[in-house]
Amino acid sequence: MTSATASGTSGLLLRFAAPLQSWGERSQFNERDTAPFPTRSGVIGLIAAALGRKRDQDLGELTTLRLTVRADRPGVILRDLHTVGGGLPAARTVTTADGKKRSGTTATLLSHRYFLADAVFTAAVTADPDHLATWADALRNPHWPPYLGRRSCPPEGPLLLGLVDDPLHHLVHLPITRRAPRGSRGVDIVFHGDQPLDRLGDHPQPRVDDGGTPAGEVTDDPVTFHPRQRSYRARPRYQRTLTLPADRCQGLGIGYLTALGAYLDRHTTCPESVLA
Repeated sequence: MTSATASGTSGLLLRFAAPLQSWGERSQFNERDTAPFPTRSGVIGLIAAALGRKRDQDLGELTTLRLTVRADRPGVILRDLHTVGGGLPAARTVTTADGKKRSGTTATLLSHRYFLADAVFTAAVTADPDHLATWADALRNPHWPPYLGRRSCPPEGPLLLGLVDDPLHHLVHLPITRRAPRGSRGVDIVFHGDQPLDRLGDHPQPRVDDGGTPAGEVTDDPVTFHPRQRSYRARPRYQRTLTLPADRCQGLGIGYLTALGAYLDRHTTCPESVLA
């Protein structure tokens, strides 16, 4: 996807939903944070795992993908406290950097891990059409199970919605996993992207900004996932808020999946079977 995605550009529609998901951005040592939306590195890693690509392999064509995320339900931050090494014999406690064993009050390490609870996101991934077809096949039959940021966070419900034309159009018009607000004609939906979001407003009108100015910076553009050389680049983060019709909210569970399946049947030529 370029900064002005042309109509007819192909892309994958993905859905990220789970009781817990976590998209680390600045995680180090005992503090494991989560960004408030799926990160570029997390989505690239998910597709790489589906392809069976090992962490020390070159990312190759995956670095060319463009990502736009719609926050259906932003979820709430949950902090999980982990302990490591407590109550173990001295020989089995955590090893220090200089190869020694911890003892006494230093034997137990505390780790704070943050998650998004009950969050749902819909995403458009665009790239070269040949790459998209390969990625779609891998997501249908993944080499390694997909997870949403961490291995403890498997996706709930359909992950791949389909390979479609003009995915940003569908990202605006797809049913929303949210209950419609009472007494309202519209619902505010936030879009995040790694390119200016100037193609989202085909019909809905932006509330605050036009999406063409970066809303900040995020360090989630991977250079390598190698366990001992992992590194990321910073990139601009673009954000846009649209007020979409309240009747686009189709609730949760079966009601939403039924509306989603009906939409894909009407508007895509080869929809995935989201209810299978």
